[in-house]
Amino acid sequence: MKLRRSPGANGNEMMNTVTTSNNLEDHEITYRIGELSSEFDVTLRTLRFYEDKELLFPKRVGNTRLYSRADRARLKLILLGKRVGLSLQDVKELLSLYDAKGDNRRQLGAAVQKGEQQMSVLVRQRESVEKAIAELNDTLGKLRSLIAEKEK
Repeated sequence: MKLRRSPGANGNEMMNTVTTSNNLEDHEITYRIGELSSEFDVTLRTLRFYEDKELLFPKRVGNTRLYSRADRARLKLILLGKRVGLSLQDVKELLSLYDAKGDNRRQLGAAVQKGEQQMSVLVRQRESVEKAIAELNDTLGKLRSLIAEKEK
């Protein structure tokens, strides 16, 4: 297995390719850990953590981790799940349902179900936050009135 770097489509970025044989057509685009870290604004430690949790599966060329397009797509989904409040276990379960050769109806259905559950959680949290804001606003108004009375 050989790692080659060449200019990307726009000429400014470098593209990694891994050649697994002497056939030039038998290669895939890969990303180094630093590239994904920069692109998604996550730490190297975070990417290694996701690897330890078996959410990402980079190949190794020597000491270099090389992430595939599939790993990049998985990282996008992991970060989306994290942003909307899913646990890493939930994300892992959804990712495990992916079937590259199938129509992924099962994965899509599970994603909808988890998404609807999480939407309910987020709506309840928003209602709670809105109530807390209203209470704090009311309290601040009363405190300001007390201050104004004492200044008279």
